[in-house]
Amino acid sequence: MARRKPVIAGNWKMNKTQRDAADFVAALPDHTRREDSVEMILCAPFTALSTLQTLLKDTQVQLGAQNMYHEPSGAYTGEISADMLRAVGCQYVVLGHSERREIFQENDVLVNLKLKATLSNGMNPILCIGESLQEREAGQFEEKLLNQVELGLAGINMSPSLAERILIAYEPIWAIGTGKTCDESEANRILGLLRHKLTQLYGVDRAQQMRLLYGGSVKPSTIESQIQQSDIDGALVGGASLEAESFAALVSGCKAFGN
Repeated sequence: MARRKPVIAGNWKMNKTQRDAADFVAALPDHTRREDSVEMILCAPFTALSTLQTLLKDTQVQLGAQNMYHEPSGAYTGEISADMLRAVGCQYVVLGHSERREIFQENDVLVNLKLKATLSNGMNPILCIGESLQEREAGQFEEKLLNQVELGLAGINMSPSLAERILIAYEPIWAIGTGKTCDESEANRILGLLRHKLTQLYGVDRAQQMRLLYGGSVKPSTIESQIQQSDIDGALVGGASLEAESFAALVSGCKAFGN
């Protein structure tokens, strides 16, 4: 089977105004804008999406949102719908990030509803899973991760086209924004377990199609050793995606492993 196309997805979190977003795009090197061997995604705050839609129009960089509600419309103050995201050019949506789960108490049932709504509205989900330091030290984390995958994908009839659209990002909570990085061999082991779970759920062909990302203090200096691992197909990147030079370096680090 051919190597799965690598992914660099930047998660800006609650950073960058519209002006900051415009400055970022202006600073992206031309070769990064044109790169087609790596799937590039910028997941920006809602307020910057419209600006980025315009500025990324003639580039290979795709646009993503950091969250979405599963209902199409209604009395859901502060939420945003799939139609709203599609209208500003979003192709991807981050779902179930640990900060949404931990701070805003989102559970697997809600994440699953959001994932189904994302797919049914023609966008692609980035399903996040991860464990706390306490769970890892207690030896409970593998079961939690496998459950998050199974519950997040519950009710999905995994066709070949869906398998290519769904990204799963393993982000150990203890490594997010801390400067600590899960050793690439351990991250690859965990993603191998997840791929085995996907094989049990959907069969070997679908499991081999799906792209699994690592996230947690990923940097340009670590991406090459990470992307060389058999089951790491890219990264969901926080802080290192906030500067255009760093984002471009992450893409360059994956380029040799593109299709």
